[in-house]
Order: sequence, then structure tokens, then C-alpha cells
Amino acid sequence: MSIKKGDIIKVEYEGRLEDRTIFDSTELQGGEPLKFEVGTRTLIQGFDDSVIGKEVGDSFEIILNASEAYGVIDPLLVQTVSIDELPEDLDPEPGMMLGVGDANGTHSMAWVKEVNDEFIVIDMNHPLAGKTLQFKIKILETGCEPDPHDTHECGCGCEHN
Repeated sequence: MSIKKGDIIKVEYEGRLEDRTIFDSTELQGGEPLKFEVGTRTLIQGFDDSVIGKEVGDSFEIILNASEAYGVIDPLLVQTVSIDELPEDLDPEPGMMLGVGDANGTHSMAWVKEVNDEFIVIDMNHPLAGKTLQFKIKILETGCEPDPHDTHECGCGCEHN
């Protein structure tokens, strides 16, 4: 039976950058298959969409452009901050991740891109924004497993033991 939106599936996967560097995989996540509900957008759009119409046992590869993955780089999310505005005990280095807040109390994460004596450049884009991603995906199973601590049916249409 073909996979459709609303199905709960398990997959093995490997994600690579264009230079073939592995950035994520089932193995890197402890070896447990990735379980998700298709069409709920809990994963990046292109990955989620790629499983629709596939069958259990299918193995395939996809290439996702930035708009299908983590989005294009938004230049408004790259900002220069004066060293004077940073906490005194902070010694920023390129690649460091910082928690940043705005006047409204909203917090987000930012990556330190550049550091000099007067300023740092921070980037609040996702680290994989603007990148083309390649995935190898294998569909392992459909259906779902009940929570052993939950006594009601999950509503997925599966028969549970």
C-alpha cells in the first residue's frame, strides 16, 4: 500500500551536503529509525513530501534545494553587534552558538560568524539554510506502535496487541 499523508512511518536515512559530508543520519541519531507522521511538517518539507507514494522496502535518493529544506539565507537574520553589547565574561569565537533576545523578550539561537576587536557578526539563519541537501532514505515500516502506558487506541486504524 502506498504511503499517504497521515501515515505513521519509520525510515532509515543519511543526509549529506553537496561536498558529500554527512550532516545527519539514522546512525548518528543512535541507530534508531526515524518515526514520523507524513504530512504534518514535523520534518523539512522535501523530506516529508518525498515519501508520499512510496512503499515499505523502497530505498531512494533525493536532492533538495534550499527552499525545500531549511530555506534560503535571509540577510536580515545576519547582524553585526558591538563587542560592548556582549556580557563581559563572553569570549566569542567563530562557530560558537549564542542565545539572543530582542526587546519583546523573544529568544532565539545565533551562530557567531566573525569576530574582531570591535564587533561580532551573528547569523540567526539555520546552519543548513541556503544549502542543497542530499538524502538516502529507506522506508522500513508503516503503522504505529502503541504507547505501553496508554490504554486507549491511537486512532491510526492499526490493530494493536
